[in-house]
Amino acid sequence: MLIPKKVKHRKWQKGRSRRRKTETRGVTLSFGGFGLQALENGWVSSKQIEAARKTISHFTKRGGKVWMRIFPDKPITRRPPETTMGGGKGSVEYYAFPVRVGRIIFEIDGLSKEIAKEALRRAGHKLPVKTRIVSKA
Repeated sequence: MLIPKKVKHRKWQKGRSRRRKTETRGVTLSFGGFGLQALENGWVSSKQIEAARKTISHFTKRGGKVWMRIFPDKPITRRPPETTMGGGKGSVEYYAFPVRVGRIIFEIDGLSKEIAKEALRRAGHKLPVKTRIVSKA
């Protein structure tokens, strides 16, 4: 599971959706020839990122090169079940990355077009947001 080594604040506030719904950074392919792009907003947890990464490396038989363009650094807290209100904020359950429309999540290179697209398609099924496959060409 991916977690940050050190954080400035242990618990964050939830945040609100911004007026600008689409992402402005990380929207173009920078490293690989094919990429997985988000089509919706949402939180992607570290377990989901790891599951997608494992799917890509398993399908490609560890060939080619994979870049993860997101890292989960937002702590998500939860209260224990069946507890009353009060007593402060809950403890950190997991870390997530808030994905917005247009963000490139994974990039892949060094593989044939068919293998790369199928690996990214399978990885997209592991994520809680709708995705599409983009290419440099």
